[in-house]
Amino acid sequence: MDLLKTATELFMSNSKSSNLDTGSVMNGLKGLLADKSGNIDLAGLVSKFGTSGLSSLVTSWLGDGDNEKLSTQQITETLGTDKLAGFATSLGMDTDSAANGLASMIPQMIDKSSSGGSLLNNDSLGKTLGSLGGLFK
Repeated sequence: MDLLKTATELFMSNSKSSNLDTGSVMNGLKGLLADKSGNIDLAGLVSKFGTSGLSSLVTSWLGDGDNEKLSTQQITETLGTDKLAGFATSLGMDTDSAANGLASMIPQMIDKSSSGGSLLNNDSLGKTLGSLGGLFK
């Protein structure tokens, strides 16, 4: 599963901006959400939202039911104002529009990458989630 491609497609479909190109969005998301290898660090993202007091949201995204909504304020608080502003600038968007796109994209991306409360196809992700289990009760 290519998470960066999935994230790019989801962000573009959720964004109200029509002047986005795939390469710019992919590079922007890579700078915002990727680890040193250039892959989206899904376990780190889940952990970041879980430890930011949003564990009930994360649980809904990981589970098989409906996803709880993520607000632009929660995106800003969790990812940081400076990082979000840099991401928005790289796409030629205002910060609010970028936050709205991310608020729609992140729950969908995590939902598509999980089933039954666990992330799919990655043992190290499963171990990370196992160690975070207390956050999601």
